[in-house]
Amino acid sequence: MMARTVAIVFVVVAAAAGNAQDSILAPGAEMRKMAGDFRFTEGPAADAKGDIYFTDIPNNRILKWSVEAGQLSTYREDSGGANGLYFDRDGNLLVCEGSGGRLVAISPDGKLTVLADKYDGKPYNSPNDLWIDPKGGVYFTDPRYGSRDDLPQDGEHVYYLTPDRAKVIRVIDDMVRPNGLIGTRDGRLLYVADHGASKTFAYTVNEDGTLSGKKLFAPEGSDGMTIDNRGNVYLTTRVVAVYSSEGEKIEEIQVPEGPANLTFGGADRRTLFITARTSLYSVATQVRGVRTPVMPPRQRGIRQRQR
Repeated sequence: MMARTVAIVFVVVAAAAGNAQDSILAPGAEMRKMAGDFRFTEGPAADAKGDIYFTDIPNNRILKWSVEAGQLSTYREDSGGANGLYFDRDGNLLVCEGSGGRLVAISPDGKLTVLADKYDGKPYNSPNDLWIDPKGGVYFTDPRYGSRDDLPQDGEHVYYLTPDRAKVIRVIDDMVRPNGLIGTRDGRLLYVADHGASKTFAYTVNEDGTLSGKKLFAPEGSDGMTIDNRGNVYLTTRVVAVYSSEGEKIEEIQVPEGPANLTFGGADRRTLFITARTSLYSVATQVRGVRTPVMPPRQRGIRQRQR
C-alpha cells in the first residue's frame, strides 16, 4: 500500500447542465490519489475530525486516512467483510459486515456490539450500506453479490433498525438488488439505489420509519451514495454523477478508476473522498457534506438489539 499523496492528471469534467460558477468542484480542483494498492475499496465514512475510514473488502480490513497527518493506518483486521460504514454522533462506527451477515457498532474504545444479525429468524444475505436517521434508527441494504446458492432471505431487501434497537422492519421488498442509500438531514426523504435495476428511487420517510411514496429519482443505479448541504445527491456509476434534489443531473466527476462509494471529509467537510477499486481519491469542492444528524439525548449510545 502507499500512503503518499499524488496528484493525478485526470481532468474533472462538469456536465453541460452546469457551468464554472455553479460547479460542485472548487476552482482549479484536481483529483488526488491519497492511497492505493488495495484490492477493492468501499464504505468511506468521516469521523468528527473529518478523518476518513474505509474498507478493503477482499483484504477484510477497515483502514483510516488521517487528513491532518496525511497518513494511512489499519483500524481493524478481520472485519467480517466490512463494506458500508457510518459514524453516529457519539463516535460509534456502524459497520455492515458483508461476510459476517450482520450490522455491528464499534465504540470509540474498540468494543464491538451486534445490532442486528437476523430477520424472521434467518441470517441476512450480505449487509452492504447504511444510513442513520435523525432519530437514531438505521436503514441498511441487504443484497448479495457473487454466489446466490445459499441466499438466507427470500430476496434482496432494505431494512430499518428502530432507534431503541429493539426491532428490525423490512421497509423495501420490491427491488432487484438494493445497494447504496442516503437520507436528507431532516430525515424526511430516503434515496435508495436499485443497482440490479439500474435505477435510483426517492421515498418519503414515515413517522415509524416505514417508507412510502416511491418515486423514480434517477434513471441509473449506484453503488455508494452521499449528499451535500445543497441537497445534491451523488451516485457512483462509471463516474460520480451529481443530481439536484429535483432529480436533474447537474454534473459528472471523472475518476481515474471506477468509483464505488464516496463521502465528504476534512475539517470543513468540503473535500469529497472517493473509494475507487484499488485506491482512495479526493477532490476539493465548493459545497459541504451533511454531517450525521444529531440524535435526541435519550436515544444516544449503543444498545444491543433484543433477539
